[in-house]
Amino acid sequence: MLVFADRIDAGRHLARSLQHLAGEDLVVLGLPRGGVPVAAEVARALDAPLDVVIVRKLGVPFHPELAMGAIGEGGVRVLDQDLVHRLGVSGDQVRAVEEQERRVLEHRAGLLRRGRTPIELHGRTALVVDDGIATGSTARVACHVARELGARRVVLAAPVGPPESVDRVPEADEVVVTATPPGFRAVGGYYRDFTPTSDGEVVEILDTARRRWSHDHSSGDPSGTRRTDRDVVVAVDGVHLGARLTVPPDAHGIVAFAHGTGSGRRSPRNRHVAEVLVEAGFGTLLLDLLTPAEETDRHHVFDIDLLATRLRGASAWLAGERLTAHLPLGYFGASTGAGAALVAAAAEPERVRAVVSRGGRPDLAGDALTRVVAPTLLVVGGRDETVLQLNRRALARMTCPKALEVVPTATHLFEEPGTLDQVASLATSWFGHHLDGVPARSPGVAR
Repeated sequence: MLVFADRIDAGRHLARSLQHLAGEDLVVLGLPRGGVPVAAEVARALDAPLDVVIVRKLGVPFHPELAMGAIGEGGVRVLDQDLVHRLGVSGDQVRAVEEQERRVLEHRAGLLRRGRTPIELHGRTALVVDDGIATGSTARVACHVARELGARRVVLAAPVGPPESVDRVPEADEVVVTATPPGFRAVGGYYRDFTPTSDGEVVEILDTARRRWSHDHSSGDPSGTRRTDRDVVVAVDGVHLGARLTVPPDAHGIVAFAHGTGSGRRSPRNRHVAEVLVEAGFGTLLLDLLTPAEETDRHHVFDIDLLATRLRGASAWLAGERLTAHLPLGYFGASTGAGAALVAAAAEPERVRAVVSRGGRPDLAGDALTRVVAPTLLVVGGRDETVLQLNRRALARMTCPKALEVVPTATHLFEEPGTLDQVASLATSWFGHHLDGVPARSPGVAR
């Protein structure tokens, strides 16, 4: 039985089943929330733009669980007239339900889009993606809405669903399901990690995908040179660590990410920052510092010396790679990963040129703080009071070029709208100055 590691792994499996769509005039539409990280991997693999399809069911007034229709953005409404007539639902009742659901839909669209306009579907293939198909009711509505928005062809795709799922979505021209296990149970049973996707993560994924698409399809690269973007395995002391290496054309630096507690290379927050750095001309290495088995042991999660050793091993790996050997190196650390980055930087003073910490625990670097020579930027949320105090104390111990930037409205994970963009801007400026010699932009963030 195929079991996916998480939604990103599922998206990569699904993308392989959808290669026949490559080259079509395609828009990938993720169903919020869980379908969006799956759809992002599909969009990346098929070199297609990513958007969301936001729908709301219209429940019968006296039986809300029973759908009499649905609505979507752009004023789209789909109504089962036979059901409405059979149940005696009046026009006023239909309008009242629609007005209520329209308000909810508009709120959700505003929250997830943050001012982005929907991608035009007229005359194109709409590929609707979810993280799994159970009853298929929401997916059917999404396919219908995509059609009403002008899609020429509608394809529904999911990593997993019951065997009969491919035959019970008449609203789609094609249904692609990677795994259709017999005796199908809940979708989450086919994932090792089925952690709910937050609204903030959806926004970050959409922002990252939109920037990637704009960057890769801009007219500024007449040679047509494309960036390197691939999964790699980094061997350190006999342990094989998963990583994602991205190197844009003419990169002028490489940034290795040291993830924090319970996080790894698939962290939406660090992927978001990494994508901004790539657009600015920096390569990135998103690295799992622990194996899946080690992540379950809290002792390993807080073993800063172990994490630092792994990060140094990754640095040596980068120094041996043709694409990255010549690039100046920086570290981006989050949470406990910041402590590891500073310990590693102290041990590699000639190799590491700059360090940035996001919501980090630099205090966990201990006495190594006094030996760090790489210019270091600490970025902390203003509402993360305990960690802010720890960062101030750590900053006082450091003698290297240093700065502390406070993002006033942010909490520890920088989930508040716009706060992660500020982190990305600050990191880009810092690495731009210290890895590439480009003067830093004024960040405009309170200290």
